[in-house]
Parts: sequence; C-alpha cells; structure tokens
Amino acid sequence: MNQDSTGHGPSVPGSQWYDADAGPLVRPYAMTGGRTKPGPSNVRFDLIALVVVDGDPPGPAGESLLGPEHRSLLALCRAETQSVAELSADADLPVGVVRVLLGDLLESGFVRVSRPVPPAQLPDERILREVIDGLRAL
Repeated sequence: MNQDSTGHGPSVPGSQWYDADAGPLVRPYAMTGGRTKPGPSNVRFDLIALVVVDGDPPGPAGESLLGPEHRSLLALCRAETQSVAELSADADLPVGVVRVLLGDLLESGFVRVSRPVPPAQLPDERILREVIDGLRAL
C-alpha cells in the first residue's frame, strides 16, 4: 500500500497534486478552458510585446464576467505597461496560459498590445552611426 509524503498512512488518489503549503494546484488547461491558442484570430504574442490596459475598456460590469486570472493580468497592466514575459513572471503563470488569457482580453477590448518592430524594419546601423556622428559634431 502506498504511503503519503509524510509516511504516516496510505496516499489518497490525486493527493500528489496538493501541497500543504501551496494548497491545491490548478492545471493550466483549467485556466484556459482547455484552449492552447489565443482567441479565434490566433494572434501570436511575442515575449517582448507590450500590454497596456485600453483607455476605454468595456467597464466594471464586463470585467465581472472575467476569471480571476484575467483580472490579475488586468491589475498588473493597470499598474504599468508590461511585456508578456513580465506578466507571466509577475502572475506566476506559464507563458502559454498568459498568451491565451491575453487573447481573451484583447478580443474583449480590455487591453492593447504593441508588437515589437521586426528586425527587417529597423533602421540600418550605418544610418544610426551617421546620426550619432552628426550629433557629436554639434
């Protein structure tokens, strides 16, 4: 017969998912409703994409329909603009879960996401050096 982690008695099936200090563990698929892709538009959030609460969100009534994880992400974004990676770390949620939840918030109009500039669209290094040299000459 299996014993529990304390060695005092039989382990209860499923009890390995509980920790006396942390409480019950919630699986990521439970937070996202089993979804792995963000929203119907399948938007892809880069780790460095910046998330900000929309200036004209749907309102408190709409926010009450959100889950606790959605509200947690909104609270973090209200404090300051954050990247997807920062939200994941601050909310203590896997990046995949944060991306799905952000997709929900984006589709509902609660947040705006600014995507990073693709490297091909960045200014040429030669031009930047010329600008720096020109500024130094002043």
